[in-house]
Amino acid sequence: MAVDRLKNFLRLGDWRKIGAAGPLALAAASVGIGAVAIFVGASSARSIALPVVSGALAGMLIAGSALTWRMRRTLHDQNMRLDAAISNMNQGLCMFDAQYRLMVWNERYRAMYNIDPLRLRRGVTIRDLLDARIAAGTFPLDAARYETELGDALRHGKTFTVDVELADGRTIAVVSQPMPDGGWVATHEDISERRRAERALERTRSFLDTIIENVPTPIVVKDIPSLRYLLINRAAEECFGIERAGMLGKTAAEVIPAATAAFVEAADRKLIETGQTLVLDEHTVSTPGNGLRIVTATRHLVTGADGNPQYLITLIRDVTARKRNEQKLAHMAHHDPLTELANRAAFNQCIAATLDRAAAAGESFAVLSIDIDGFKTVNDVLGHTTGDALLRAVAQRMAWASEGAFLARTGGDEFALITPTGPQPEGAVALAERLTAALASEIEIDGRSLRVGLTVGVGVFPRDGADAAALVANADAALFRAKSEARGSVRFFEMSTDRQLREKRALEQDLRSAIGRGEIALHYQPQALIDGGITGFETLVRWHHPGRGPVPPSTFIPLAEESGTIMALGEWILRSACREAASWRKPLRIGINLSPVQFQHGDLPRLVHQVLLETGLPASRLELEITEGVLIGDFTRALAILRRLKNLGVRIAMDDFGTGYSSLSYLQAFPFDKIKIDRAFIGNLGHSQQAEAIIRAVIALGRGLGLPVLAEGVETEEQVRFLASEKCEEIQGYLVGRPLPIADYAEAVGRPPAQRALSHAAAS
Repeated sequence: MAVDRLKNFLRLGDWRKIGAAGPLALAAASVGIGAVAIFVGASSARSIALPVVSGALAGMLIAGSALTWRMRRTLHDQNMRLDAAISNMNQGLCMFDAQYRLMVWNERYRAMYNIDPLRLRRGVTIRDLLDARIAAGTFPLDAARYETELGDALRHGKTFTVDVELADGRTIAVVSQPMPDGGWVATHEDISERRRAERALERTRSFLDTIIENVPTPIVVKDIPSLRYLLINRAAEECFGIERAGMLGKTAAEVIPAATAAFVEAADRKLIETGQTLVLDEHTVSTPGNGLRIVTATRHLVTGADGNPQYLITLIRDVTARKRNEQKLAHMAHHDPLTELANRAAFNQCIAATLDRAAAAGESFAVLSIDIDGFKTVNDVLGHTTGDALLRAVAQRMAWASEGAFLARTGGDEFALITPTGPQPEGAVALAERLTAALASEIEIDGRSLRVGLTVGVGVFPRDGADAAALVANADAALFRAKSEARGSVRFFEMSTDRQLREKRALEQDLRSAIGRGEIALHYQPQALIDGGITGFETLVRWHHPGRGPVPPSTFIPLAEESGTIMALGEWILRSACREAASWRKPLRIGINLSPVQFQHGDLPRLVHQVLLETGLPASRLELEITEGVLIGDFTRALAILRRLKNLGVRIAMDDFGTGYSSLSYLQAFPFDKIKIDRAFIGNLGHSQQAEAIIRAVIALGRGLGLPVLAEGVETEEQVRFLASEKCEEIQGYLVGRPLPIADYAEAVGRPPAQRALSHAAAS
């Protein structure tokens, strides 16, 4: 028991040991004195008791002192360690009692806020500390509000946390933790680097999010193994046609049509099993809100830190628009945009394929070359919009009537048709009859009832051509003969027609080289005032063929326009006539006719400007004559070209006025410099009251518009008298002078007689 009590005593704390030492010593002394008294007597015992008690007390004091020293030593060591720990903390620390008074703080706290040491002492209040920080410029918050919010939190036993942004850019995280006695401990941690790192990370995350969000390729991320959607960028959202909120957290089966969802899930599972990147070429998928899409998809696995698959990334390439554009381009490449029929390129492919099949099988087929009768009148009178609508309606009717034959639009109002193989010419005749019947009734366009017909030329394989070029050319030749003989008829190819076609082609080839061989010449017809004074000359072109002799302009000019030779011919005429006029001593005007083809190709104003600069002819002396045909084809383009020519200072005359349908509207659209009355009206003077009325109206119109009027084809004095009575200003015709080489008008242009003689010699 004693041992146990001793052990218990030794386990007592230092102060409890000191308190127990006194009674133990007295008890021990009492026991000792009692024992002595037994042996030596009471009186002797008393004499011994005093020293014993004194010794016991002294021992007790010595033991107490030793214990006290030991306790102080231990306490000192603990304080030293605590001070060292507090002083070496990374955070600033301060402790307050229940009265908001500072009890403990460390140097880190003071230095963190640059607090004046004289204002930092035990017992100062929290408000005193805030004022000291305000003085140091390290407390940017509202002190009263801060103190109130802090007190409210502590009274409710809650931790009060706040991040303080200092003026020097540091961020301090302050955590005030309440203690049971009503005080609190506050730690102040500089989290500037962490906050900067967090912001940098946030910027990086935001940057990556922005990039992924704006990548034009649809991106989808799924979780493994659930295969639920975790990320869908904007492009994927647009591809699926559904907001991502309706897909995130769900599987494909929950948002995508069943068949596509099964296909997608199978591909995902295959990727997970193989671990290899999976590329799926163009395939069709059904989307939740965007219909069928044509896509390619590339799937990748992303593994976690443990090496196991964690995410599945799918990159989708939506090629639907590209495929549609390709189909549209392919369609456009082989179809006429106005009528949606096959175009010439598709026609050429079809006839080549049909010819190969027919030749291999020993069968026959026919090519029909078709022209719309009456279309030009509708187009000229009612305009291009009505004309286009009419072409669409005609094409639709012919497509219905063709019954499996290949129908194509090959030109403005020209169509071509390839019959199926079979007995010919019976099949071609039956088909032509069905086409003609299809257009027998009127066509309703914008409330107008219009009627047109068909003229057809037919070439039969192999009788009329063993190859595609010959067959088409002979069908065209048959059409040409049909239009010449009887509009609305059907004509088959004949050898006589072929001979005419060969002659036409030969003449075309000769015309291409006529300029180089010196066969083309210019003649000039004078234009004069009504009183006889010459004002200028109109340039007229002549062709003297070495074998055929003179070829009339009515023959070779259309041929030149059809073949494109008119471009080179027109440039030669312009340059030669301007050079000639520039050499005249008298400043007379020179008139030159322009072809509609020259307006459709090349840069006519630039050519005219270049020629004027080369020849030195003043622009005011050049008068370009055009007909309605220039404006009919592409009115906007032609008008722009005429304005550019006008800006050069060149004069523009309307030739053959009154023979077209839209002359008046053209006068309103462009400020012409002259109107030329067609010779057909002048030739009927004295024979037709209508002609006289038209001439009077044109002259009056010119006078009202302030435009000079020139009458062409004047050959008699009676015609001159009539024109003079109507106050027509200028005339042109045989009465004034025939078209002749300029040498015959040497005096009129101011050339000396010697030059005239030389010119005659050169001409001969």
